[in-house]
Amino acid sequence: DWSSDVCSSDLIKGFVTSDLRELIKKNNYDKVFVIGPVIMMKNVSLITKETATKTLVSMNPLMIDGTGMCGCCRVSVGGKMKFACVDGPDFDASLVDFDELMKRNRMYQDIERKKYDENCHLDIMYNSFSIYKINVKIK
Repeated sequence: DWSSDVCSSDLIKGFVTSDLRELIKKNNYDKVFVIGPVIMMKNVSLITKETATKTLVSMNPLMIDGTGMCGCCRVSVGGKMKFACVDGPDFDASLVDFDELMKRNRMYQDIERKKYDENCHLDIMYNSFSIYKINVKIK
């Protein structure tokens, strides 16, 4: 039952992992729930493994179609292929292969960059807006 989890509202500057060991020991947490970037979930998982704290990670950000058809939310959990949108989105962090997931997430990085450079025109819109603002000020 994850409903009894404690959500810390302490304003600690830095990485989530900076004070995690101490927080777990100090507050005697028995569970950690993590949602965020894959690298953060991996690093939290490494710490909670050391402290033997049960950890659940949410793979919500990986989903596109929600049916398992596109396959973008594939993740190895306990050596078995799972789909976050169908089998999850929450998984035992100690069973997730974060290294494989991060490698797969970078697979199309070069193609995505090329398409972004070819098709993204936000800079033109921004420059047009800036020129418009300047013209308005001059008038």
